[in-house]
Parts: sequence; structure tokens; C-alpha cells
Amino acid sequence: MQLSPEMLTGKSRAHLEHLPTVHSQHHFLQAQALKAFQSLQQCALQNGFNLQPASTFRDFERQKLIWNSKFNGERKVHDDHGNALDLSVLSEWEKAQAILRWSAMPGASRHHWGTEIDIFDPDLLPQGQPLQLEPWEYEQGGYFFELTQFLQEKLPHFDFYFPFVQSEKNTEVGCEPWHISYFPLAQIAQEQFTPDLLLTAWQNEDIAGKTILTTNIDEVFGRFWVV
Repeated sequence: MQLSPEMLTGKSRAHLEHLPTVHSQHHFLQAQALKAFQSLQQCALQNGFNLQPASTFRDFERQKLIWNSKFNGERKVHDDHGNALDLSVLSEWEKAQAILRWSAMPGASRHHWGTEIDIFDPDLLPQGQPLQLEPWEYEQGGYFFELTQFLQEKLPHFDFYFPFVQSEKNTEVGCEPWHISYFPLAQIAQEQFTPDLLLTAWQNEDIAGKTILTTNIDEVFGRFWVV
């Protein structure tokens, strides 16, 4: 499915269908991705895992809220070990780079496309432990490690992959073993997405650090855009 600029940047939901889950009524995917994920869920269940989405579609306004909160020091920005960074000692460009390691700019999140899912298994999450979506939870010694191993084997059979683990390009985006992508549709969206399309979506939008991001947009795409 060819997506409009509004769909690609999270400003339209016209390409989406509702993904019903026990835990939330707010999950949406493109129809083909939804059907494939439900098949993956059934396979996971047969192998002893309760595979659930923590996040699917995220609209422009939600991504802007996340970005602005981080840029303004109202939300944690962490290093590769999960430790909070002190943004007050950084320049605007340094802050932007630190945030881009783990968070996309408004309009530039793959979650806008309806092809992306952050996954977890609520049955493996220790009681009282909030989900962090940080690498240590999914790596050896973490409570989702067996789920990670299962998905590494099974994802290709359902046309999913880990875009922030298996990137063909050496980028500076952090490793996200919880983020899976439905390749057939995500590939189309990637090919359509451009810096100019993003800058058009930013017109009349209050985005923290927009000036420094606009000035360095080509470097941002070169260093923090997964293809």
C-alpha cells in the first residue's frame, strides 16, 4: 500500500485497522501487518509465550509530546546502559543527538506507518515491575531473553524483522530488541520517506529544537535513519 505524506508522518489514521488486545484498546496496524502479527501471536502461544504489543501506531502528536518532553528535560533520556543523562550541560545539537539515539523525531517515527510493534510478554514480567523497553530486559539475564531467542528464529517465517538490531547500514540508533517491523509494508514506506517530506510536516508545528534539527537534517538522516 502506498502511503500518503500524512500517513507516513503520523498525521492520518486512514491506513489502519484496530488490533484488539486484552490489555489495551489503542493498538492499530495496517491490515496486512495486523493479520501477520496475529499469526505470529498464535505461533508464540503454541511455544509457551504470551506475545503482546506494548506499542503499535503512534501519531504525530504523541511523538511530538515524547520528543518535546525529552528535549525540555521533562522525560528521561538515557545512555546505552539505562542511566539518565544530564541534558542541562549539553548544547541543543548535543541534546538532539542524545535523544535521537533512542527516540525518533516527530513525523519520523516508523510507528507512524502501521507496520511497527514494540513487543513483550506480560507473563514474563515480574509482578510489580514496570515495562522499561530497555535492552537489558531482552538480553541474556533479562526476563524476556527466551522470548528474544524465539523471535529471532520465528520472525522471518511471518515476514517480520528487527529493524534496530538487523540494520544493513551502520547507524547510531540504539539496539531495540523489542521493536519488530512488518517488512513487506515497511520497505515501501521507507522508500517513500524523505527529509523534504518530514520538513513539510513540521511546518507550523512547535517542535523543540526544530531550528537545529532543520539545519542538520541531512546529517540526522545519515546517522540516525535505519534503512
